[in-house]
Amino acid sequence: MNTAVFAKSLSDNRRALAGWALGTAAVGMTYASTYPSQRDNTASLPEALREALHIDATAAGYLHASVFGVILPLLAMIYGVSTGSRTLAGDEEAGRLDLLLAHPVTRTSLALQRFAALTVGAGAISLLVWLAMLAIRDSAGLTSVTPAEFLAQCVNLALLAITFGALSLGLGAAVGRRAVALATTAIIGVLSYTAHALAGQIGADWLAYTSPFHYYIGGEPLKNGFQLGDIAVLAVTAFVVLAVGVMRFNRRDVG
Repeated sequence: MNTAVFAKSLSDNRRALAGWALGTAAVGMTYASTYPSQRDNTASLPEALREALHIDATAAGYLHASVFGVILPLLAMIYGVSTGSRTLAGDEEAGRLDLLLAHPVTRTSLALQRFAALTVGAGAISLLVWLAMLAIRDSAGLTSVTPAEFLAQCVNLALLAITFGALSLGLGAAVGRRAVALATTAIIGVLSYTAHALAGQIGADWLAYTSPFHYYIGGEPLKNGFQLGDIAVLAVTAFVVLAVGVMRFNRRDVG
């Protein structure tokens, strides 16, 4: 039973994961490929207006503001929240959790193997996004962003999905109700994104540091490459929220 739950989770979710990976990569590729037209439109604006609106017309600036700044992180969050919420809480509500725990597998091992499957899924999605960006890099005029910088942003994308997945899984393990885990994590995600987006505009820069989205993109990996401090914060956050949820899962009655 060392990895049986992990393998079964990947097998059961292979079609959904393929859909998530292909769909997310296709969305990212579609929006990223519009950079040449967006660059031309931006170039037609008066320089004073561009400076006033803080418009960055570079490839990294465009991708930072739209593709990796809005579209892909929201998709990654949705993947993490939806997958994590059904990982344990979904089985418990469906009456399958007792059957799983009747096998020689501990609750901790069950939770960790399910989380490992979620992590592999997030990694697969981000890998396909990275390959999609490389596929259109030349034709879309994105050559100023190196493959390593694309990889750095895609690693952070995976970690963002994993962080919200860990939170959703941990909440589901703690309370045993998928709807609670789904709604709570979704609300936290929306508030986190809002804090990251509006902190500078309302003069509360410190607020951004409470948001996972800040550590996902605040260091501008598309320009600066891997930001090890931000990676560590996302990884530790995922570990802590998962550990708290699993501790509660081990102590409560399941049913």
